[in-house]
Amino acid sequence: MPAITALLHTENDALRLGRCLETLYPCDEIVIVDHGSRDATVHIAREYGARVVKAAPGAGFEFDPRRISIRGNDDAKWILCLDPRESLSESLAASLFELKSRGIETAVTLPAFSVFVRHEGAGGWNKEQTLQTRLVPRNWNSWEGRFPKTTEGTATLEGNLLRFNSP
Repeated sequence: MPAITALLHTENDALRLGRCLETLYPCDEIVIVDHGSRDATVHIAREYGARVVKAAPGAGFEFDPRRISIRGNDDAKWILCLDPRESLSESLAASLFELKSRGIETAVTLPAFSVFVRHEGAGGWNKEQTLQTRLVPRNWNSWEGRFPKTTEGTATLEGNLLRFNSP
């Protein structure tokens, strides 16, 4: 069964991080790249079993996850990139479990996987969703800041990433 590592960048995200980490049960590993949090972010991350990597001072969010030591066979490793304000919907979590049970290797003709991101607005959940590439192989080399560059030709996973505005 292929492994999925969740990768999040944090900076003073203690108020929202727990909600995100609660939903990452399909992931085999959680790696937090912390950019100098001065609140309880690192403590909360470790309580959820995440491995915390400190970003180099001044590194910004232009970060190449290939430079992080990720457990397991690097060739079979997939990375799910999230923001601390986001959570997996139950249907997205189920899609990840299904993908793992079928074997992500069966999708080698697909470069990566995209998901719909739903945003919370002032009056509730916006109807519009944006499709973003978020599940990529370990050797992915097309990044925009902390996330994979959205790419055509990816498979779309069922379910949503829910992006909350408030803590």
